Amino acid sequence: MARFVALLACALALLASSMASAAIVEHSFHVQNLTVRRLCNEQVITAVNGSLPGPTIRVREGDILVVHVYNKSPYNITIHWHGIFQKLSGWADGPEYVTQCPIVPGNSYTYKFKITGQEGTLWWHAHVSWLRATVHGALIIHPKSGHSYPFPKPDKEVPILFGEWWNANVVDVENQGLATGGAPNNSDAFTINGKPGDLYPCSQNQIYKLKVVEGKTYMLRIINAALNNQLFFKIANHKLTVVAIDASYTEQYVTDVVVVAPGQTTDVLVTADQPVGSYYMAATPYASAANVSFDNTTTRGIIVYEGSTSANPLMPVLPASDDTLTAHKFYSNLTGLAGGPHWVPVPRQVDEHMFITFGINLQRCGSNVTGNTTCQGPLNQRLSASMNNVSFVLPSTSKLSMLQAFFYDVGGVYTTDFPNKPPVKFDYTNPNISFDQSLIYAPKATKVKTLKYNSTVEIVLQNTAFVGIENHPIHVHGFNFHVLAQGFGNYDSINDQGKFNFVNPQTRNTIAVPVGGWAVIRFQANNPGIWLVHCHLDVHLPWGLAMAFEVEDGPTISSILPPPPADLPQC
Repeated sequence: MARFVALLACALALLASSMASAAIVEHSFHVQNLTVRRLCNEQVITAVNGSLPGPTIRVREGDILVVHVYNKSPYNITIHWHGIFQKLSGWADGPEYVTQCPIVPGNSYTYKFKITGQEGTLWWHAHVSWLRATVHGALIIHPKSGHSYPFPKPDKEVPILFGEWWNANVVDVENQGLATGGAPNNSDAFTINGKPGDLYPCSQNQIYKLKVVEGKTYMLRIINAALNNQLFFKIANHKLTVVAIDASYTEQYVTDVVVVAPGQTTDVLVTADQPVGSYYMAATPYASAANVSFDNTTTRGIIVYEGSTSANPLMPVLPASDDTLTAHKFYSNLTGLAGGPHWVPVPRQVDEHMFITFGINLQRCGSNVTGNTTCQGPLNQRLSASMNNVSFVLPSTSKLSMLQAFFYDVGGVYTTDFPNKPPVKFDYTNPNISFDQSLIYAPKATKVKTLKYNSTVEIVLQNTAFVGIENHPIHVHGFNFHVLAQGFGNYDSINDQGKFNFVNPQTRNTIAVPVGGWAVIRFQANNPGIWLVHCHLDVHLPWGLAMAFEVEDGPTISSILPPPPADLPQC
């Protein structure tokens, strides 16, 4: 309480000062049921403002974004602003029970935060249950007035959102999987801007079309809003020039195929330089896990040149679903635009070294609230997941969110003993350990790692072979990080350090850690609060593939988390 009283006046004054000169962009989100027809069926979904995807938000760097969220749906809701730093505004980050308690049906909450130090393509989505399947939209940050892109201005900018569709209520799909202990049902389709495309039943007229003019250049702001699948993307006979990823500029990279993991964004320039006609754009899964079922379908849209009379669009040749070589080539060839707008050099002095193993685990079948003695996971057990042998649990029964517990210094909500390394060393990516009974059962807990303000953190993210080997997209809330290196097999602390890129590494907020491999990331903990780190495959978060950082306040008022908003939802 003393901390609260001492900081309140100063923090509010600082907040008011920082926001006084910024433009305010204001939106209202009405979250409610919407009946739509897809794949021959009518389905009730949860949506924002009656649309799928939801509204696109456009701001400039330095603006204040204010979004009033009215929950008229039957479910709890929160909104996460994926990739936004939330500098000193962690209360607006959005993950339920981490930075806030959920907005219950019939209630509302206003998110307010300033967007500083970043520009490009991000997105917003629900951070409760699987609701982000239909509660999501683009968040586009343009440069400040008078500033320009570090490449010629395109003639038009177009958001391209990949989605995933179930012929079912997605909350029921998730709950059924959790109740049985097995994997939830696969999706029935993928979508481009909410439309499945003409390869699916009853979908001939539900296909996204982009009209282009010969000779003009278009920036496609690609967002993978799918829940559980990475996606390859191609446009027939057209080259794609990558200029940004996760709202961070890159060296220009020319390719004919892009791969995007759930949570990631990729900005590409496409010039309409082909003969006048029509060309399919298509997205299909990159499924790295062997012997695991997935939605093996393809969504497509059409690029139509002005003046085209073609009734038969050309179709691109897509990679095979298990084409790890193509996926890794794309992911590993991207580099950051050193010296470009908002470029941050790699911090060289490391204060915290962490080695985090992660993957799928098992939980004893009887150790859940349903009391089942037989489950549908491997070995008749319950599917689980962990980081460093800790299976993360959201504190949903607490009266406070984790961030409230941090701010008010209240114990009992989480502990600060998340380990810097796994409890035992083993042959992490050896398939023979997949069902090692001494390794695959991870205890459930809510643990965080405490970081000093402004400390530099280096993390080796090490995939494991538990249960199944696959590529995992890991998202860090509140920070961008440099990707110093990535590779296959077990990380070698002696030889792999020679691969580190300190000159122009790519900068991301979500890294697709290679299947049976590793990635090394580094960031500066310059944002006080509680920041979730988790796999952005939604099937894995409720299983426990997550942890969190507790970043301590800094020494000055400009590095101290302000008090929560008055209308912050209560548990």
